[in-house]
Amino acid sequence: MLAEADGTVPHGSDSSMRTSNINNNINPDSSIVISKMEDVVIPFSSDVPCDNNGQRMWWAFLASSMVTFFGGLFIILLWRTLKYMWTVCCHCNIKNKEAQKVNNPANNQPADRALKGPDEKEEAPASEVGWMTSVKDWAGVMISAQTLTGRVLVVLVFALSIGALGIYFIDSSDPIESCQNFYKDFTLQIDMAFNVFFLLYFGLRFIAANDKLWFWLEVNSVVDFFTVPPVFVSVYLNRSWLGLRFLRALRLIQFSEILQFLNILKTSNSIKLVNLCSIFISTWLTAAGFIHLVENSGDPWENFQNSQSLSYWECVYLLMVTMSTVGYGDVYAKTTLGRLFMVFFILGGLAMFASYVPEIIELIGNRKKYGGSYSAVNGRKHIVVCGHITLESVSNFLKDFLHKDRDDVNVEIVFLHNISPNLELEALFKRHFTQVEFYQGSVLNPHDLARVKIESADACLILANKYCADPDAEDASNIMRVISIKNYHPKIRIITQMLQYHNKAHLLNIPSWNWKEGDDAICLAELKAGFIAQSCLAQGLSTMLANLFSMRSFIEIEEDTWQKYYLEGVANEMYTEYLSSAFVGLSFPTVCELCYVKLKLLLIAIEYKSEQRESRSRKRILINPGNHVKMQEGTLGFFIASDAKEVKRAFFYCKACHDDITDPKRIKKCGCKRLIYSKMSVYKRMKLACCFDCGRSEQDCSCMSGSVHSNMDTLQRAYPLSSVSVHDCATTLRAFEDEHPSTLSPKKKQRNGGMRNSPNCSPKMMSRHDPLLIPGNEQIENMDMNVKRYDSTGMFHWCPSKDIEKVILTRSEASMTVLSGHVVVCIFGDVTSALVGLRNLVMPLRASNFHYHELKPIVFVGSLDYLRREWETLHNFPKVSILPGTPLSRADLRAVNINLCDMCVILSANQNNIEDASLQDKECILASLNIKSMQFDDSIGVLQANSQGFTPPGMDRSSPDSSPVHGFVRQASVTTGSNIPIITELVNDSNVQFLDQDDDDDPDTELYLTQPFACGTAFAVSVLDSLMSATYFNDNILTLIRTLVTGGATPELEALLAEENALRGGYSTPQTLANRDRCRVAQLALYDGPFADLGDGGCYGDLFCKALKTYNMLCFGIYRLRDAHISTPTQCTKRYVITNPPYEFELVPTDLIFCLMQFDHNAGQSRTSLSHSSHSSHSSSKKSSSVHSIPPSNRQNRSSKTREARDKQKKEMVYR
Repeated sequence: MLAEADGTVPHGSDSSMRTSNINNNINPDSSIVISKMEDVVIPFSSDVPCDNNGQRMWWAFLASSMVTFFGGLFIILLWRTLKYMWTVCCHCNIKNKEAQKVNNPANNQPADRALKGPDEKEEAPASEVGWMTSVKDWAGVMISAQTLTGRVLVVLVFALSIGALGIYFIDSSDPIESCQNFYKDFTLQIDMAFNVFFLLYFGLRFIAANDKLWFWLEVNSVVDFFTVPPVFVSVYLNRSWLGLRFLRALRLIQFSEILQFLNILKTSNSIKLVNLCSIFISTWLTAAGFIHLVENSGDPWENFQNSQSLSYWECVYLLMVTMSTVGYGDVYAKTTLGRLFMVFFILGGLAMFASYVPEIIELIGNRKKYGGSYSAVNGRKHIVVCGHITLESVSNFLKDFLHKDRDDVNVEIVFLHNISPNLELEALFKRHFTQVEFYQGSVLNPHDLARVKIESADACLILANKYCADPDAEDASNIMRVISIKNYHPKIRIITQMLQYHNKAHLLNIPSWNWKEGDDAICLAELKAGFIAQSCLAQGLSTMLANLFSMRSFIEIEEDTWQKYYLEGVANEMYTEYLSSAFVGLSFPTVCELCYVKLKLLLIAIEYKSEQRESRSRKRILINPGNHVKMQEGTLGFFIASDAKEVKRAFFYCKACHDDITDPKRIKKCGCKRLIYSKMSVYKRMKLACCFDCGRSEQDCSCMSGSVHSNMDTLQRAYPLSSVSVHDCATTLRAFEDEHPSTLSPKKKQRNGGMRNSPNCSPKMMSRHDPLLIPGNEQIENMDMNVKRYDSTGMFHWCPSKDIEKVILTRSEASMTVLSGHVVVCIFGDVTSALVGLRNLVMPLRASNFHYHELKPIVFVGSLDYLRREWETLHNFPKVSILPGTPLSRADLRAVNINLCDMCVILSANQNNIEDASLQDKECILASLNIKSMQFDDSIGVLQANSQGFTPPGMDRSSPDSSPVHGFVRQASVTTGSNIPIITELVNDSNVQFLDQDDDDDPDTELYLTQPFACGTAFAVSVLDSLMSATYFNDNILTLIRTLVTGGATPELEALLAEENALRGGYSTPQTLANRDRCRVAQLALYDGPFADLGDGGCYGDLFCKALKTYNMLCFGIYRLRDAHISTPTQCTKRYVITNPPYEFELVPTDLIFCLMQFDHNAGQSRTSLSHSSHSSHSSSKKSSSVHSIPPSNRQNRSSKTREARDKQKKEMVYR
C-alpha cells in the first residue's frame, strides 16, 4: 500500500531493508500515511507472489487446522449418530417381524423367506468386511512396533518429529509471518516432506484405531491437526506462519517408548527417569512456544499493536524462572493473552516443577555409581570376587593377592557386590585402581554377570562372612551364588569359602561342580579345627602352617631378640615349581638334600604319578615319601622359600652348568641345550646302568624308578658301556664315590653314615616300587577280616558307634582315672549355638598313620546339651570321653588332670552371637586366664609327664649307640597353669592382647606379630583368608594344606560323608592298610638321644642332613624357648616358631624340631619303640583301656583288673 503511495520501496530487497526504507520515507506531517502505516504488519517482496497490501493471513492457517479438526470431529459424530439410529431402526424391525411370526403361524414360510432375504444379502459384503479387517490389522501391526518394519516406522516418525521441531527452532528467529517462496526456501521444502510423511502415518493410525472418536482427540492427533494443514496453506499462499508448530515438542513424551523399542531402557528407574524428563521438557518447550507466538504477534483485539520482540529462547528462560517462582522481572509478558496464559501455567507449571524436579534429582542421585560394565583387556586375565565384600575382607585379600613376593601378578580383580562401598572401601579401591575395579550388582542376576564378563573370567572367588550369627544361612547364600554362576557359565572355575563342613556336601549336588577342573571349597571350620588338632600333636604347628601360605614381607630386626628369628621364618612361603630334568631318577631324600644344601630351598612334597597301571593316570601329592620314590620327568615340587624367584632355581638347575656354583643366586637359566642324559661321563652312565645300593643290574634293580627303566634301552644304544660287568660297575661306583665325596655332603661329617645304612633303607623297605605298598608281614598281622579297626577308606581309626551315655564321666570318675598325655577340649555352647564341627578336630587325632596305642585320649569339657548335638559325628572314634560341666569350673579342670594334658584346646560356639566385637571372645579369654592362674601341688610329681620328643623309627632302646630320644621333658610336675600347653581360638584378632598379661603387644599390632600367635597359643580364623589367593594361584597348595592338617581327608571321603554324614567301618585289606603308610608331623627333641651332640651348638643344616639320611625325617622348623638366647636363672617356658632356618643356624639343647616322620611299621608290633617314655605309654594305655573299654557300672573295679583282663574286655567290646 505504501509502495503505491510513495513508490520508494525498491524491488528485490529483503524484509529488513524494506522496513527501513518504509520508515525513512514516512512523512510525519501526513496523517494518511500514518494511518495506513498501522495496517502494515508483514514485509513482502515483489519477486514473491504475496499480498502486496502486507495484511496478515494468520487466520487462514489457523482456520485450516480448526476446520480439519472440527470437520473431522463432526463427521465422526455424524457417522456415530447415523449408525446408532440405523441400529435402533433395524432392531425395531426385527422385533416387529418376530412378533408377526408368532401371531400368524400360517405365514411362517413367507416370513422365513422374508427373513432369509436379508441374510443372503449380508453374505455379499462379508468379503468386504474381511478385507477391511485385514487392512486394519496390518495398520495396527505397523504402528505397534511388533515387527522390525513397525519398529523402524515408529522410530522414524519420532526422529522426523524431532527434525520438524529443529526446523521450528531455526524459523523462530524469523518474523512470525512472512512471505516465502516454496521453490527457493529449503527449510520449507524439508518441512513439507516431513508433514507429508506425518499425514501418511496419520492415515495408518486412523485405520488401525478401534475408537475413531478417541483417536481424533489424542494428543498426537491434535499435534498433527495444528502442524500439518498449515504447511499446505503456506505453499498455497506463498507465505509462512510460525503458528502452532511448537506443538511438535509434545512428541518428546514418547521418548521413553522409543528407547524401550530399541532395547536401551531396561530398568524401571531408567524408564521412570526418562519419562519425567521428557514430560517436563516437552511441557516447558511447548509453553515457551505459545508465549513466543502471542508476545511477538500481539493481541488481535488491540490490532496487534501491543506486541514485543522476544526470541524463542528468551521465552524458554521466562518459563523456567516462572516455574521456579524466581521471576527476575527482566523478561515478562506484555500481551493480555500472554499474561492470561502465564496465570494458568503457573498453577500447573509450579506443581510440575515442585514434584518432577526433586524426583528427577533423586533418581539421578540414586543411580548406581558403579553400574557400568567391565571392559576386558587383551593379554590380561581378570577374576571376579563376590560374596561378603567389606573393608576388612577386601584389604586382607588384596594384601595377600597383590603381595610383592609373588611373580608379577598380571590379573585384574573385579569386585561385584549389591551394596555400594563406603568411603573407606572406596579409598582402598582408588589406591589399587590399576588392578582393582568395583561394580554394583548381584551374582544372582545374569545381567550383572554379563556386566563383569564372567564368561571370560579366569576364576570367580566367593568370600564368606566369618562373623555371621547363622553360619548355615551364610553357606546357603554362597551355595546359591555358586549355582547362579555355574548356571550362567558352567566352565568357570569357582573358589568359595564355606563356614560349616556339612554344607560342603551341597556343592556336590551341582552338576557342573568339578573339583578336578579347579573348583574348590575352602571350609573354614574344617581347616581351623585341623590346624588346632595338629597343634595338639606338635605345639606351634598351626602358627607355622598359617605363616607358610600367607604372604608376609620380611621385617629386619638388628637386635638379637626372639622376634628377629621369628620374623625371618615368617618371610617364608609355600611355592610350587617343576623340578629340573637333572633330578630325574634320584630319590626324594637325595633331591631334598641337594635342594636344601645347594639351592637353599626346602622341598617337602612332590606331585607323584604312580607307575602302577591301575593308578597311572592319577597323580597324588606325597609328603616326604621316602627314598623309595624316584623323581620323574616333569615332577612338581612343593617348596618352602622366601620368594617365588628363589624357587626357579629348582627348575633352572643343571648339573653340567651349576655343579661348581656355591652361590645359589647365580643359578639361573643356562644356555645348555643338550638332550637329557646326553654327553654324560662314564660315571653318570654307570650310575644309571647299575644300582649302587643293591649292586644288581638295571634290569633287576628294584630301587630305580620306572622312568629310568623306560629310558635305559635308548641310553645303552647311545652310550655303550663296553664290556664292564654289572658287578664291576657297582665296585667302580663305590670306589669313585669314596675318592670323590658328593657335593651334597654337609660341612660336618655325619656320624651315622649314609642313607644306605639307615634302618629304613633295608632291603625290605627298598623293595617297594610304590608308596602304597607296605611289608607283607604287617599286612598279614593287621588284616583281620572279622574286625573293623579303620574306616572304609583306611585313613582313620574307627570303632562301632557308642551311645553317649557310655562315654560320659562324672567328676569323681574322672578324678579316679589317672589321665595323662591326653587332650582336653574346653567347649562353650548350648542348645541354640551353631555347631562348631568337632569331628574335624577329632579326625586328625585319629588318623590311621598313628598306631592305636599312640592315640591321645580326648576329653570334652562342656555343656552336655551341646555335645549331644555333636555326638552324632563323634560316636565312631575311639578314646573319646565327655565330662559335663563348664570350662570355667576349676573343679572340672582338675578332675580331668589338666596339668598332665598334652594340650588344652579352648573353643566357643557362641562367639558370633554378640554384636560387640571386643566381647566375642570373652568366654575363651576367661577360660584361658582361669587355667593359667591355677596352682597345682607336687603330689603327682612321681608321674613323669609326656615327652615333647619321640623316638625315631627303627631305633633300638637297647643299643648304646642309638639311645632313645627322651627329648626335652616338660616338667616333672606342673605346679602352675601358665606352663600348661594351651591353644585358644579367637574371632577378633585384637583380643589376642588379653591372653598374655606379660607381653607388650600393641592393640593395633597385626595378629602374626603378636606373642601368643608366634608361640602357637592363639589361633584366629582370619589367617585362613590368605588361602583364597593361594588356592587361585596354585590349587595344589590347598590340597597339600588339607592333607597336612586333616589327617588324610580326600574327595572320596567327602563324597562318603555327604551320603551318610558319618564314617563307615571297613575291613582291613591290603588296599586300606596301605593308606596308613603316610607321613605325619612330630617334634624331635635335642635334649638327649642320637642328635644330642648337634643340639649343643651344632648347625641346623647338619641336623637336617643327618635326620634325612638316617631316619628319612624331613626337618622344617624349630620350636624354641622364647628366652633361649638370654642367660637367666629362671627361664621362661614359652616357645616360639622358627620356620625353615638357614644351614648355619645354631641349635640349643632345649630346641624342639618340627619334622615330617615316616610311618613306623614296627611300632605296632613292639612297645619298645613308642614315641613316648615307657611309663607314659603304659599310663596312657591303662587309662584308655579303663575309660573306653569298661562299662560305667564296672569302673569301680578297674584297679583290681590285670592288663590281660582289660585287653580281653577291650577286644570283646570291639567285637560287640
